[in-house]
Amino acid sequence: MSWFLGLFVGFLFLTRKAKVPRKPVLKKGSQTNLKDPVGVYCRVRPLSFPDQECCVEVVNNTTVQLHTPEGYRLNRNGDYKETQYSFKRVFGTHTTQKELFDVVASPLVDDLIHGKNGLLFTYGVTGSGKTHTMTGSPGYGGLLPRCLNMIFNSIGSFQAKRYVFKSNDRNSMEIQCEVDALLERQKREAMPVPKTPSSKRQADPEFADMINVQEFCKAEDVDEDSVYGVFVSYIEIYNNYIYDLLEEVQFDPIKPKLPQSKILREDKNHNMYVAGCTEVEVKSTEEAFEVFWRGQKKRRIANTHLNRESSRSHSVFSIKLVQAPLDADGDNVLQEKEQITLSQLSLVDLAGSERTNRTKAEGNRLREAGNINQSLMTLRTCMEVLRENQTYGTNKMVPYRDSKLTHLFKNYFDGEGKVRMIVCVNPKAEDYEESLQVMRFAEVTQEVEVARPVDKVICGLTPGRRYRNLPRGGPVGDEPLVTEMTLQSFPPLPPWRLLDINDEETLPKLIETLEKRHHLRQLMTEELNKQCMTFKALLKEFDNSLSNKENYTQEKLNEKEKLISGQKSEIERLEKKNKTLEYKIEILEKTTTIYEEDKRNLQQELESQNQKLQRQLSDKRRLEARLQGMVTETTMKWQKECDRRVAATQLEMQNKLWVKDEKLKQLKAIVTEPKPEKPERPSRERDREKIIQRSVSPSPVPNTPIPVRHRRSRSAGSRWVDHKPASNVQTETVMQPHVPHAITVSVANEKALAKCEKYMLTHQELASDGEIQTKVIKGDVFKTRGGGQSVQFTDIETLKQESPTGSRKRRSSTVAPAQPDGTESEWTDVETRCSVAVEMRAGSQLGPGYQHHAQPKRKKP
Repeated sequence: MSWFLGLFVGFLFLTRKAKVPRKPVLKKGSQTNLKDPVGVYCRVRPLSFPDQECCVEVVNNTTVQLHTPEGYRLNRNGDYKETQYSFKRVFGTHTTQKELFDVVASPLVDDLIHGKNGLLFTYGVTGSGKTHTMTGSPGYGGLLPRCLNMIFNSIGSFQAKRYVFKSNDRNSMEIQCEVDALLERQKREAMPVPKTPSSKRQADPEFADMINVQEFCKAEDVDEDSVYGVFVSYIEIYNNYIYDLLEEVQFDPIKPKLPQSKILREDKNHNMYVAGCTEVEVKSTEEAFEVFWRGQKKRRIANTHLNRESSRSHSVFSIKLVQAPLDADGDNVLQEKEQITLSQLSLVDLAGSERTNRTKAEGNRLREAGNINQSLMTLRTCMEVLRENQTYGTNKMVPYRDSKLTHLFKNYFDGEGKVRMIVCVNPKAEDYEESLQVMRFAEVTQEVEVARPVDKVICGLTPGRRYRNLPRGGPVGDEPLVTEMTLQSFPPLPPWRLLDINDEETLPKLIETLEKRHHLRQLMTEELNKQCMTFKALLKEFDNSLSNKENYTQEKLNEKEKLISGQKSEIERLEKKNKTLEYKIEILEKTTTIYEEDKRNLQQELESQNQKLQRQLSDKRRLEARLQGMVTETTMKWQKECDRRVAATQLEMQNKLWVKDEKLKQLKAIVTEPKPEKPERPSRERDREKIIQRSVSPSPVPNTPIPVRHRRSRSAGSRWVDHKPASNVQTETVMQPHVPHAITVSVANEKALAKCEKYMLTHQELASDGEIQTKVIKGDVFKTRGGGQSVQFTDIETLKQESPTGSRKRRSSTVAPAQPDGTESEWTDVETRCSVAVEMRAGSQLGPGYQHHAQPKRKKP
């Protein structure tokens, strides 16, 4: 009987404890070639004041209509235009946070628990309610606390112990055994300030009302044979730099450290992640929201003209769910890294787009607004390029790298999860233009399609092993009960100890009992054999049915293979056709490229020719202007020169005419003068007195001066202008020309001539004998009809030096020699007496000018 019990217990153990995993299979509905459009929802916030003008109207559950405000119509020439925009769902001003969560966020959380990624972000102008929608307010929890509440309601009893899952810097997870996890927990608990908040602690009263969600929400079909771990991280993108809001920085009052920006990297699966970002393991909604609130206090906000607490950065709160199956016993986590399923839900609160002329931003606020608008513009550009590629079949490069925001989430748009966007709209009339741009962006985004994520491979272990093996009193725990019941079915053994040698009852009773047990064993063996035969028959029948099913399955597989081969041939035919069309398209693209290149070259040549022509025209105009200026300048110059020459010629002619008139007057006076009696011949001394003084130029050797004559002026009481040029040579003669109270000048000027009546010019020249002779030319000053001054030269006195041994070469007297008959000459040297006219015009800026109109001296024969 004992061998039967051993066989029976061993059979049960093998059937219950064998680790025979099934082949990995894909979940149903895995279709990698299907795409879903980006889900865009619209939420309209209520007006701040009831009397405000409204420009947004909710038409129905999927349509909104924008009305042009009154002031805007006046500024735009009275044009009135109404535009309607459609969304996947429109939430009016009376929508609750619960209704919004059930429609938008709940499916994303359900996908997260089943191993799929999700992205949810709010978009809108500043002050449109994005942060209220995402975070909520006291008593009205937003999408973030509701998502956390649904996650922990679904996996609360299936969570792994803390530190069983451990994150690394390569965007993946590692599994630790129970011993390592226990050591890690003890190490963290021994720290003076634990890094991870305790899940048993009560929620902070500051945000307790925000996470106190009354409605219970839970995901369906949660895998009970797996354990889960939740990790959260919180970052912000400020001025296109990424900062970790959960990073613990030691406070240094002397030299505080500025937060360091993080960089983006790509893991082995080509997914983007923030390198060095802090990931905190949480075990409850309160603990997770406390971590979020700690990072929220570090987020950059500022007071602007439009919003008292305006977000100056894009915030990204990521919830990472780690899932690993239990082993065949259902006790511990399966220590296979390949069986880990990692899914992520990113909740993004975008900063509001704004116009600086409305926010009155300056300095840092202006720079922040520029970076915010630039990142949102990059997001819009990426959406437009994605739509163009999907609509027209182009292959343009999507500019994800132009902004950290789009670069971080490029995997979602490439098919790594669902994408949902909530467009928040403020219906007040002041935000009409911004709301119009937001609606246009939402319209473009709805046309972008994102590939459905590939379903994760599930573990091939037997389902239901958690609850089956968990209490140890389940199916495997019944083994001792079966053995005990089998042993209790045998008759009890009587006392078999022999205390007396004459005892004849104990052995017969013991033999009888053993015979009964042997008989019962035989019966049980026969029963076991019958059951074994029945079991064998059942196994054979099962084997036959299994073979039949295999044959049927094989036939179906053959049919499917034929169908697949036919489809493959059709696919090959279509691929050949596609290649032919692609070749034609490539040829057309090359031809188009050549034509476009020729067009660009011709345009460049045309532009260069136009530029050359413009330069030539500019040079021509500049040359014409220069020539015109030169002609004008030359004309003015020659006009002035002609005027000057004409004036000089006129003055010369007037002077000549005046000189002739004076000569005629003198001639007339001489002719009409009565002839005097013949005088006596003067003595030699008297002749010497009448001789005009002449000066002989000094010889190189100083000589004794010989004065010829010094004639006194007849008008000694008049005032003189003594004109001594600066070029005269100083002589050493004893007799020097000197007039008392004279105005001595080196250059004749009008001012001096106006104050005097007489003029005297000291002139030096080289005589024929090589000596310097000094001439004193005297004249009278007259006022002219032009308002100037003129000088009429009346007399010339000469001062000359001669050597005592030299002979006189010419007469130095101006008196004519006596006639042979003893009478004086009656002729008058008119040319000698002719004067030099010096005339200055009134208002002349060139100073007094003078011209010598002297005739060469002629001697009468």
